[in-house]
Amino acid sequence: MENSIKLFENRRVRTHWDEPSEQWFFSIIDVVEILTDSVNPRDYWYKMKLRVQLDDGLELSTNCR
Repeated sequence: MENSIKLFENRRVRTHWDEPSEQWFFSIIDVVEILTDSVNPRDYWYKMKLRVQLDDGLELSTNCR
């Protein structure tokens, strides 16, 4: 299992390599912060999840273990 920090445009993104599924997982909070320049990316993600659920009936979620 490998946990590491990757850089995107010189900004950190927390990552996790899941060996059994052979997949990378990325911190959505870090990605939201980079793409939106939000001062509060957790709040931005929370509000975006609510908006998508209300508008489209879909549920965005994070994969937490």
